[in-house]
Amino acid sequence: MNVNVTPLPGIGVQQDFATRDGRRLGVITHKDGHAELLVFRRDDPDAVIVAVPLTAAESGTLASLLGAPHLVEHIAAQNRDVTGIETHQLAVVPGSPFDGRTLGDTTLRTRTGASIVAILRGGTVHPSPRPDFGLTAGDLIVVVGTADGLAEAARIIDNG
Repeated sequence: MNVNVTPLPGIGVQQDFATRDGRRLGVITHKDGHAELLVFRRDDPDAVIVAVPLTAAESGTLASLLGAPHLVEHIAAQNRDVTGIETHQLAVVPGSPFDGRTLGDTTLRTRTGASIVAILRGGTVHPSPRPDFGLTAGDLIVVVGTADGLAEAARIIDNG
């Protein structure tokens, strides 16, 4: 997929692409962290017909909704032939004991044997995060392990 990236001096960056049916969709990421979801006119790719302003949290949620299932499915597909291994995503919710703490504070691998393969935050994938990676509400933790290990990992993320 060809993504056009256009710097917008003093504003941020616009990224857009054409869908299979020729519709252009895009996002302007502003320097202050908020974003705008753009839908362009079919007959004029420079004319925006809908611009939906999104806060940083909203754009992160939308990106997670769109991107997380694809990443998890890709990882799951790689592990399909490995008996006993599953992939799950665990949400760091507001009020979680790990909101504002580091990944290492969870001690997930030591306590469950499950491996954290990525963190999804605000539309960005952080692969193989280090123990000093700071967690925040809204993060999705992509974990690979046994069913028991994943169940225990979910309990830990939810309850500490």
